[in-house]
Amino acid sequence: MERSDDLLRLRATLASIAPGTALRDGLERILRGRTGALIVLGHDHKVESIATGGFTLDVPFTATGLRELAKMDGAIILDSEISRIHLAAVHLMPDHTIPSAETGTRHRTADRVARQTGFPVISVSQSMQIIAAYVGGTRHVLEDTGQILSRANQALATLERYKLRLDEVASTLSALEIEDLVTVRDVAVVAQRLEMVTRIAREIEDHVLELGTDGRLLSLQLEELVTGVDAERELVVRDYLPAGRRPKSAEALLGRLDALSPADLVDPASVARALGLSASEHLDGAVAPRGYRLLAKVPRMPPTVVDRLVEHFGTLQKLLSAGIDDLQAVDGVGELRARSVREGLSRLAESSILERYV
Repeated sequence: MERSDDLLRLRATLASIAPGTALRDGLERILRGRTGALIVLGHDHKVESIATGGFTLDVPFTATGLRELAKMDGAIILDSEISRIHLAAVHLMPDHTIPSAETGTRHRTADRVARQTGFPVISVSQSMQIIAAYVGGTRHVLEDTGQILSRANQALATLERYKLRLDEVASTLSALEIEDLVTVRDVAVVAQRLEMVTRIAREIEDHVLELGTDGRLLSLQLEELVTGVDAERELVVRDYLPAGRRPKSAEALLGRLDALSPADLVDPASVARALGLSASEHLDGAVAPRGYRLLAKVPRMPPTVVDRLVEHFGTLQKLLSAGIDDLQAVDGVGELRARSVREGLSRLAESSILERYV
């Protein structure tokens, strides 16, 4: 949990120093000026207790002001919102017993201050010309925008290929569901592809975060590719939730999928076990969907009505064979909605079968 908190705080810190922010402008000015800097992004009694000397300023933050203050020896203390500069030319004396793998004086101090105070600390190396962010026990070196963009574009190309394959297997699953021919393997393959696409998207999101304003186009491309994927993951899990499991168990199963190692994720048997569908290596056993996925494709269908329909009929096959009068027996489903459900499922059945066999 502590590690997860560090990663969340690191993401927030990277967003605050991404290209386009005032702080990033100030850091780049320091780099161009060939000077170093030690900047603490937070000010409280803990910081005060390890800070000596320097000057009390309490002035609005500006990139040019940060650059000028960095010319002096000592650390610069900002507030957490990066709106004011509290102290400058401060000598920091963190607890020397805090372990640190850093060798340089400035970086070792930054590491220990981040661990002791809980605030992010930015270190600008004069000799190595790098910017490093220390958040808790995590160290992250900022890279050149061009390098990040190159990696992000490679990841985006990979995501496009995986998304294309996901669309194919998801379409096949829909056809199999309508024909009542779904096996554990079919479900595992779709869940596997959904998880792979999600993980690649997260990696690109990290790149977008670090790119700041330089990643706007990348962000639009990513959003176009992954829209609906999170909802699809949940629908697949809910559709094939093992009998006797509560609906909230879907969240737990999604967590188990997320926890799979890369090696386990490429193994359909491991994915099936994470979904609670198979305790053995036999993946050809038949399973029946409840109907969440296909009902979600019917236009203007409120989630509450979907839940009632699934609860009433139990399986997709019973839903497909239900007539108008049968559908109207469900609470909240009048004649118009019953016809909408009947016609919507019929169209989906026809199109899925055509895509599969034509």
